[in-house]
Amino acid sequence: MEKKWWKESVVYQIYPRSFMDSNGDGVGDLRGIISKLDYLKTLGVDVVWLCPVYESPNDDNGYDISNYQGIMDEFGTMKDWEDLLAGLHERGMKLIMDLVVNHSSDEHAWFVESRKSKDNPYRDYYIWRPGKDGKEPNDWGSFFSGSAWKYDEGTDEYFLHLFSTKQPDLNWENPQVRREVYDMMTWWLDKGIDGFRMDVINLISKTPGLPDSSDGSGGGEHYINGPRVHEFLQEMNREVLSKYDIMTVGEAVDVSPEDAILFAGGDRGELNMVFQFEWMGIDSGPTGKWEVTPWKLTQFKEMVSKWQTKLNGKAWNSIYLNNHDQPRLLSRFGNDGKYHNESAKMLATLLHTLQGTPYIYQGEEIGMTNVRFEKIEEYKDIETLNMYKDYLSKGHDVADIMESIYAKGRDNARTPMQWNAEPQAGFTTGTPWLAVNPNYKEINAEKALGDPDSVFYYYKKLIELRKKHDIIVYGDYTLLNETDEQIFAYTRKWGDEQLLVILNFYENPAQFKLEPAINFQSKELLIGNYEASPDEDFHELSLRPYEARVYKLKGVNA
Repeated sequence: MEKKWWKESVVYQIYPRSFMDSNGDGVGDLRGIISKLDYLKTLGVDVVWLCPVYESPNDDNGYDISNYQGIMDEFGTMKDWEDLLAGLHERGMKLIMDLVVNHSSDEHAWFVESRKSKDNPYRDYYIWRPGKDGKEPNDWGSFFSGSAWKYDEGTDEYFLHLFSTKQPDLNWENPQVRREVYDMMTWWLDKGIDGFRMDVINLISKTPGLPDSSDGSGGGEHYINGPRVHEFLQEMNREVLSKYDIMTVGEAVDVSPEDAILFAGGDRGELNMVFQFEWMGIDSGPTGKWEVTPWKLTQFKEMVSKWQTKLNGKAWNSIYLNNHDQPRLLSRFGNDGKYHNESAKMLATLLHTLQGTPYIYQGEEIGMTNVRFEKIEEYKDIETLNMYKDYLSKGHDVADIMESIYAKGRDNARTPMQWNAEPQAGFTTGTPWLAVNPNYKEINAEKALGDPDSVFYYYKKLIELRKKHDIIVYGDYTLLNETDEQIFAYTRKWGDEQLLVILNFYENPAQFKLEPAINFQSKELLIGNYEASPDEDFHELSLRPYEARVYKLKGVNA
């Protein structure tokens, strides 16, 4: 197992719009982030992943970029960004930027030119096609509902947009497009950034000829892990990434562990790791994410174990249970009411004791939860609003639609960071762009920092343990008690050391029995979310609601 700094790091994701507002306009900004760098230093994270801060008309909150080398006015100036980078580096932290190059904004200068005429030099920067039989060029669907094609009257053709109509897909078949992207990446790396998180990077290659889907499913087979995606990423690595000591993580839709090894295998010359979505789909029904379905712990354990074992020694895992596109992990996988702190700590224990690089999404470290706004007008997310319209038109009940939004809507993660119990949770002195979760008086950073037993300090301790014990980063993973529907237990092994992780995933008490094959000479309780006797015999252990324990075993003969 080759040691690397990015394997040993803990990443903190910042969604700038919702993190901290420095000027009272209701929108988080770069100066706001700078004012909270000491908070991040106290937590102990190594890397900050900054969601897009580039110039954008904000149709999809900055993921529709109109200028890749400019800063959005709402967020500040390039000088503010440079001060942020310097502030992070001074505190021993690194910065990775979001790279959004499957698509741009329709207000990007390239697209403005591209739509002017069919023979414009920039026409081939995007994917334009004539209609077919008076309709769209093919049956591909957008991730944000409806067709993936938009008709443009000016040239009587359609352009492809796998996301919003204001996010036209770039044409990666055009070598000039790739050159522009690599030059832009080099420009940012030369400014001193430490890597990239790459948005939907496995969609950049489309099947030549753009055929209809074979089964009417929307065309994913023709643009997910497309025919040239590895060729493009290997070229990107040769031209740019390999020249710097950086961290790269690719957001990869619908990938298997076998796919991940192709994207992130040590000998592949592509990326360091990918974000996969298998765990994120565990509660999705046959019609997709909005159909919320029950799940079993055995299913979840099987998914986690598959990624842990299949990538071991071949590629590196990214470990996360929420981000800016997902609901809050505490509301989804834990208990955000009676056992708020216990379940938040239990889930944190899981995320920070698996093999892979853990990602903390802002507010996770204080136990922020999903929100239930009463009216659809209070929501801002384009995916949510499109789904609401689409489902209404198909006759779905409003109450049912809202329940789906409460469970899975992206705005759950985007409510402003809860800093204190003052108005607007201390996020802004103005009116926030998205309403603050009403529970901010109970759940906020100031309160967490004042309580030694808080979720925040538990995260801090987990991060410290990871730095102290190589086994937590690099150790092999083995699942225990595979068929148990209440306890998630596993070991990590590294040399003659072994970790034993025991997690009660539910509020009912549970009995844990240690498998007889695990022998050891001594044990040390590294961390737990309840008071526990370090000498307690865990061959038969009674676990309290959402209890988590991590033991280090020595003298292993297993």
